[in-house]
Amino acid sequence: MTTARALRGPFDYRLPESLRAGVEIGSMLVVPFGRRQVLGVVVGLADSSEIAEQKLLAPLRALDLGVPSDLVALAEWIAAEYCSTISRALSLVLPPGAARRLSGRKRRAVTRRVHLPVGARSPEPPRLTAEQSEVLEALAGALAAREEGSAGRLAFSRHLLHGVTGSGKTEIYLRAAAVALEQGRGAIVLVPEIALTPQIVGRFVERFGDTVAVLHSQLRPAERYEEWRRLRSGEARVCVGPRSAVFAPIEDLGLIVVDEEHDASYKHEGDPRYDARDVAAERAKRCGALLLLGSATPRPESALAAPRPLRLPGRVDGRPLPQVEILDMRGEGQGLHPLTALALAEVRSARGKAMVLLNRRGWSNFLSCRSCGRVWSCPDCDVALVLHRAEGHLACHHCGHREPAPARCGDCGSTAVARHRAGTERVQHELAATLDDGSFPIFRLDADIAGAGGEQDRVGEVLRSFEASSSGVLIGTQMVAKGHDFRDVTLGVVLDADATLRFPDFRAEERTFALIAQLAGRVGRGGEGRVLVQSIAPEARAIEYAARHDSDGFLAGELQRREALRYPPFSDLIRIVCSSVDPAPARAAANALRERLRIVPPGPDASVLGPADLFRLRGRERQVLVVKAAERRPAVHAVGEAVRRVAAAREHVGVSFSVDVNPQ
Repeated sequence: MTTARALRGPFDYRLPESLRAGVEIGSMLVVPFGRRQVLGVVVGLADSSEIAEQKLLAPLRALDLGVPSDLVALAEWIAAEYCSTISRALSLVLPPGAARRLSGRKRRAVTRRVHLPVGARSPEPPRLTAEQSEVLEALAGALAAREEGSAGRLAFSRHLLHGVTGSGKTEIYLRAAAVALEQGRGAIVLVPEIALTPQIVGRFVERFGDTVAVLHSQLRPAERYEEWRRLRSGEARVCVGPRSAVFAPIEDLGLIVVDEEHDASYKHEGDPRYDARDVAAERAKRCGALLLLGSATPRPESALAAPRPLRLPGRVDGRPLPQVEILDMRGEGQGLHPLTALALAEVRSARGKAMVLLNRRGWSNFLSCRSCGRVWSCPDCDVALVLHRAEGHLACHHCGHREPAPARCGDCGSTAVARHRAGTERVQHELAATLDDGSFPIFRLDADIAGAGGEQDRVGEVLRSFEASSSGVLIGTQMVAKGHDFRDVTLGVVLDADATLRFPDFRAEERTFALIAQLAGRVGRGGEGRVLVQSIAPEARAIEYAARHDSDGFLAGELQRREALRYPPFSDLIRIVCSSVDPAPARAAANALRERLRIVPPGPDASVLGPADLFRLRGRERQVLVVKAAERRPAVHAVGEAVRRVAAAREHVGVSFSVDVNPQ
């Protein structure tokens, strides 16, 4: 048994006769731990212990709910796969508000409310195209397949659904879920971010009614628990939600869908740093379920794992994908290209709609003094502060530090403060000044608009307003490119399209391609469409392939490049970060890890890069090492052992260690 806290465990307890009848793997018990009472989850039952029976403590009481045993086993897999602890992994699968149960507080009854989102469809299913029918037939066959040689066990299968935007992938998800339900099995549908993909939630609720549950962090605790309870009891058989919904307590799971599977938000940032796509694959294997990965821009990892994808090459209405034109910004300076300004003016004249993507929020990316060269930086992180003019402050997008926007330089007193590189706030202001004549509104959608709380409601309000408006422009960060279906958008614009190419990340080209292709997919769904891509690197491979809508060509080249450089999916990367208040302890711990990994190598053909400096974050100095390994399991094991040994040494007290397997 192990507590739900970040303790290594598991810990042995003596099970009294009074509890033996109802305790099983997954049961939740209140146990004494030191001077405290903590929540424990049963991960195994044994007849004996290495500890003398008289020294074993007994649980105090059992709670009236528990974790399904298959999710306990999945948590153990996550702990091993992502170099974490079983305690932290179990925290992912516990019922919402489990700690409240420990305190004995009663949960309040809640009335379940389902909000039908933007663009909700009729529940009269549409007629399938020939391509959709062919795909569904293949999926229905996979859902009914049995493992060869097994006594009736359903077979696991993985399929990549490679369909252009507007090709009807969501309808395939709905039909596949219906097949699973007809078989008496459940389904999980994962979406990148619940606040950004409300349409798919509405379509599932309309098609299947109250058998659909929605799990996400924006629900109130009582609402989230109620949805979890309905899934656990079998009252609900379909769960829709972001990455954490992969842990929905559904028995007899038959289908897991990962929509927009290319999206990086499926990677969890906290410990354990799991990838919901990999967890979905592992859970589907254990259940004999069908894993369906859907995207218009699949990841190289998925393309390699499923080399014969199911395809939806055209839009359901037969309309072509929009024409994409690359605008060379070399010599043009910042702002809009003349052709972009003209195209937006034409949309206003026609009283149409446009979408503008700029993957940078705020007013200006950074400020500098023209006289002495000072750059305004975060006092706790080694990064420049971003100007948010409407709020009148500078903000750090890493730690949240804020300070008033300066009128003059604090070092030399000069008032010549320069603003560099426009963000979405500034572009919105400039477009409103030139285009908004009172009947052509400019909407904005980014993390500043969404806010820290109530994100789903705020995002939904912007999207509903844009859809309801007869004309206008929606400008935003990558949020605007995700999962939205607006039938009357005729123009799409990507500003500073090559910005992501400048990131020091081997996935930079993949992300650039996906961002442009996804934004292009939002355009021309109800008629002719046009996309303008502004770039100072117009001949970049990712931009050219995106302009041609050539996902296959891009993937082929990207896989070839990654194989030559031994990057995922042809290897696994493990990043280890050591942090401390002062630089010396972090550096010493990183060097100790490097030496430990030299003594006990992380597998054949593995290499260890670093340690190297990382920028200071939230007041802590950081050092990083990266392990590149051909075999994942031995590398994860070696890194885990090295971190445990170094972290336990007295000389490294005060150093924090973070391990991320295949970081995004």
